[in-house]
Amino acid sequence: MPWDVEVQHGEGRSDYKSEKRCQRTSLAFYQAVRDGLPPWLLEDMRRMEVFHWEADGQARAFSPAEALLYALVHDHQAYARHLLAGFSVAALEPPSGSFRCCGASGPPHLAAAVRYGRVAILKMMLTALKDLPSEGARRRFLDGGGGGCPHDADGGKTAVRLACDLLRPECLLLLLGHGASPGLGDGAGATPLDALLRRMGGEPARGPAEARGRRVCLGYLLLFTPRPHQGLHQRLAEREPEQWRRLVGTEAFRWLAGAASPPSLFVRAMQTLVRSVPAERLDCLPGFLKPIDFPL
Repeated sequence: MPWDVEVQHGEGRSDYKSEKRCQRTSLAFYQAVRDGLPPWLLEDMRRMEVFHWEADGQARAFSPAEALLYALVHDHQAYARHLLAGFSVAALEPPSGSFRCCGASGPPHLAAAVRYGRVAILKMMLTALKDLPSEGARRRFLDGGGGGCPHDADGGKTAVRLACDLLRPECLLLLLGHGASPGLGDGAGATPLDALLRRMGGEPARGPAEARGRRVCLGYLLLFTPRPHQGLHQRLAEREPEQWRRLVGTEAFRWLAGAASPPSLFVRAMQTLVRSVPAERLDCLPGFLKPIDFPL
């Protein structure tokens, strides 16, 4: 059985057999998550039957954070919910060295959720961040570079940058709405907005879906980025203005060129609220959404 794994240093044959057993149990766990087995059964496997082999020659059980990565890959929402409810932010800790390249540190969960387009699980993880001990810890998780490994396909990009590169507007809105920074630059200093504009100006969209995805991501970035019409953005808007107007739309072009600023998210929210809530129910709004009553 998998729990019979024994590591005996100095006995190469025993180490080889133990490593092979770990590989078999790891594969069994991967397949069980892929096949959507119930969370209680997966947890029984993880805690009692399944091991993975570390580079230091030790067999270790999968941590909740490593199990969550498997749930992300296979979109096992019930298991992800179970892990986050049972372990909270412990399920979002960095995985062990065998799950990372080049000794990169930092949790890769947000980057994995964006890359695989796991919107439901991403929302669960962002909700769980309220349990982090400090705002600094929350900020580091939101704006970390997914482990920072230069050999990774994500290249250590922030989750926001990755959502823009992969045109995942649903993921981008969730990240920005939960406080992820839209303005962090990469190693060359390019922000997500810089990179998206360069892509829009240099690479024709491959069909209407990609063109729409670019515009939606651009719109979200502009709404969440303070003073977005500076530097590169203004220079782009001044060069070939009609082309840029066609690429990004008239309203976004005016924001980029500095002719206007995007309305605040509060104004946008109030506009939507007034249009969607019946007039007779506007008095039921919470106090912070009502006009200030100045004394006469």
